[in-house]
Amino acid sequence: MAQTIAASEFKSTCLAVLDTVAETAEEFVITKRGVPVARLVPILPEPKSLLGSVSYDTDEDLLSPVDVEWEANQ
Repeated sequence: MAQTIAASEFKSTCLAVLDTVAETAEEFVITKRGVPVARLVPILPEPKSLLGSVSYDTDEDLLSPVDVEWEANQ
């Protein structure tokens, strides 16, 4: 649940609020005269891609079709 903070209070405590968001990953909704105008959210690290993480140490052609009949086809 996001905390609500008035724009005037956010202006005077901006750096402290930013530190809170960075440390706790908590969201803040900034209001102006009681109307929400902005949301302050943490930037979460993106998960690492596994693409390219596997390598094969072989001279075999792994992508060509195989000429062996499977037991399931018999």
